[in-house]
Amino acid sequence: MTPDQLAALHKAAFSVDRSWQAAEFADLLSAPHVTLYQQETGFALARLVAGEAELLTLVVDPTHQNAGHGRALMDQWLKDIAGQAETAFVEVASDNAAALHLYQSMGFEIIATRSAYYLRKDAAAADALILRRDLTLGQGYDSTVPNTESG
Repeated sequence: MTPDQLAALHKAAFSVDRSWQAAEFADLLSAPHVTLYQQETGFALARLVAGEAELLTLVVDPTHQNAGHGRALMDQWLKDIAGQAETAFVEVASDNAAALHLYQSMGFEIIATRSAYYLRKDAAAADALILRRDLTLGQGYDSTVPNTESG
């Protein structure tokens, strides 16, 4: 995907936020340690530096959401960083219930909040939730997440 295509898809998927511009994608794609994961229905952009992996954005075409495409991109990213990172981070708007559910179902836990971080066009700003998943450095990726609930 070109920076223009990435920007157009980002704008379609994040209609309530300020979408990223093609120039921003071009800058990220030319930066060291940044990787683009893509499929026909969406993409993920991530960075890996000094044993820490960060998902910069995860985008699925709105007409294909809730069909497992986001999970597939997350699996691809986590498999790619297996053995290279000790920790993976994601950030999500507190009002993005679908993304929050996806991340938590994949073993990410909320560790911090940035108040009123995401500016909205016609609504109050949303908090940013910072989530982390510890990885086992040097081990392969296991897409199953152990059930830690008791009861």
